[in-house]
Amino acid sequence: MAYSDHFLHADDIITHLNGIVPTIADPLLTAKYVGFVSVAAVTVYELALKEIFIEFALKKHKVLGHFTKSYFNRINGRIKLKVIKEDYISRFGNKYDVKFQKNIEKKCRDYFLLNHRDIRNSYANLITWRNDFAHEGKINSTTTYNEVVQAYEDGKEVIHCLAESMTR
Repeated sequence: MAYSDHFLHADDIITHLNGIVPTIADPLLTAKYVGFVSVAAVTVYELALKEIFIEFALKKHKVLGHFTKSYFNRINGRIKLKVIKEDYISRFGNKYDVKFQKNIEKKCRDYFLLNHRDIRNSYANLITWRNDFAHEGKINSTTTYNEVVQAYEDGKEVIHCLAESMTR
């Protein structure tokens, strides 16, 4: 399965909610949808990330692929950029770390010039909103539904950079 196929789950949810959320008069309920979208978004990021590393490892060697699949079964939401760089990419060698750093820097510059948003901040914010909602039950009263959807779209670029970097 292509890593980007995992995005379809959250994309479908967002498409459905785009017709519902604007009609909701209760701001508390709207804030809960922000949390719900952040959970769905981070879930698909995690699935895509796992797919990228497992497919990469399988192409390198069958045994490495098997080990990687087993290793990534236990990451449970540990997908912050720092973790991706220091705990995941680094295990495959400096070459891929350098490649990722170069790709993400270029994508950040290009994306910021076009959209005036930083993909790293959007990605980090989404993870924070998800953790607050899923682990602490916090309802985010400062983030709008449109902002969480935009952060999800921006954050996909981080995953695309990872996929571009994890090639032989």
